[in-house]
Amino acid sequence: MKGFLQATFSGSASASALRERYGERYRWLLLLSVLVGTVASLIPSTSVNVAIPAMSAYFELGQARAQWITSGFMVASTVALLTTPWLLMRFGYRATYVGAVLLLMIGAIIGGFSQHFPLVLASRVAEGIAAGIIQPIPAVIILHAFKPHEQGRAGGLFGMGVVLAPAIAPALGGVLTDLMGWRSTFFMVVPFTLLSLWLGLKLVPHSSPGGAQVGENTSGLDWIGLTLGAGGTLALLNGMTQLHNDPITPALMLLALAALLLVGFVLWQKSLLQRGRKPLMDLRLFNCRPFVMGCIVSAVYGTAMFGSTYLLPLFMQMGIGLSASYAGNLLLPAGLVLALTFPVVGRLADRQPTHWLVAIGLGLLALSFALMIFVGSSTALWLLAAFIIVGRIGLGFILPSLNLGAMRPLDKSLIAQGSSTISFIRMLGGAAGVSLCGIVLQWRTAVHTADPTLNAKAAQLIAFHECFALLTALCLIALVAATQLRSPHPPAAKAE
Repeated sequence: MKGFLQATFSGSASASALRERYGERYRWLLLLSVLVGTVASLIPSTSVNVAIPAMSAYFELGQARAQWITSGFMVASTVALLTTPWLLMRFGYRATYVGAVLLLMIGAIIGGFSQHFPLVLASRVAEGIAAGIIQPIPAVIILHAFKPHEQGRAGGLFGMGVVLAPAIAPALGGVLTDLMGWRSTFFMVVPFTLLSLWLGLKLVPHSSPGGAQVGENTSGLDWIGLTLGAGGTLALLNGMTQLHNDPITPALMLLALAALLLVGFVLWQKSLLQRGRKPLMDLRLFNCRPFVMGCIVSAVYGTAMFGSTYLLPLFMQMGIGLSASYAGNLLLPAGLVLALTFPVVGRLADRQPTHWLVAIGLGLLALSFALMIFVGSSTALWLLAAFIIVGRIGLGFILPSLNLGAMRPLDKSLIAQGSSTISFIRMLGGAAGVSLCGIVLQWRTAVHTADPTLNAKAAQLIAFHECFALLTALCLIALVAATQLRSPHPPAAKAE
């Protein structure tokens, strides 16, 4: 397998050869290449959300099953994040990146043609695996290829491009769902994957991070650790989904199993490290205080961010009665503002303490969720759009700053592991956030529907407001941790 991948994707594509061919601009061209692939991997995470009501009607799904359209993607991508450092060392940047993009394209095509819900879920899992492999790669490239005083600018410019995907995808997905049905939301990723493949084969180097030779000092993939991590994640989400079903015993058993498997995963990683073998998650990362604080912020922030990404389109359609295209279009201005915020904050991250930038962002995100509590069917749409924009500006402060603040103090040899681990923790929080929002929404809707003084629409609106109150509280918790995210100011040193 290794030989096949090298023969197919390598060519004369060493980093030094590509740098000679393209000169000083090469690192920016490389960033552009992985930007397109990352955008392609993010489109399925947001575009399908506006089609969930249509898919629920088509497959006759309840709320608990429908949320797995989003959760299945996130569980797969969360677990796949752990494999990226090993894949990069074993097969190199090019084979890993191009192979993941191919898997993403195949998953999208299968999902678009699916006639049965289990096949849709399988396609979402394939897309999630591909997205999980791709998403840590840009941070590794930025911290290896760019000088420290350029990393904030590179991260900001990269982020500006990346956020256009979640900004445009819901709007386009909503229009396509209204005009052509839910299947079209799967096919919209295909053109991006084709462009990603062309750029990847042209610009992405064959080498491993830090210029290491492909396959150098690598052992086999830690399948035991991967199984423990995947099993723990699945048990956690299934347990949360079952919490408000009767009887409650199966849910408690699943949550206990999740705790057992995740503790087992950590102990197994520690055992591998003590024996001198390569773990999926290098626990030496947690000797670095800024990284630990960054992980705490990432977990809570991921819960709030991904939970709201799931909740907002549903709120606008089911809570206040907007169409799918209207819901998507209302998210578009906020996404564009977020894209403009990124390069500004990226430059600030090169000069200002990152923990203050992250704290400002979390404060704005909490304010946005708090304002959503007061939104009803009579609220002006421009005001609703403004409330969403406040939160997206907050995201613009958090995203470029958090990774830099957490990973700048790490040893270069741990950067790939650091990018994978902090992304894993954020996505684990995000997957839990989607499940948590689905559970709380279903639970509180049932509670308020039983109130004879409320009609069904009013009961559901109150349930949505309570979900936004929960997200506000989570952001305030993360804000406390963000004040402890302190890292040294980056020196003006040379990149590798």
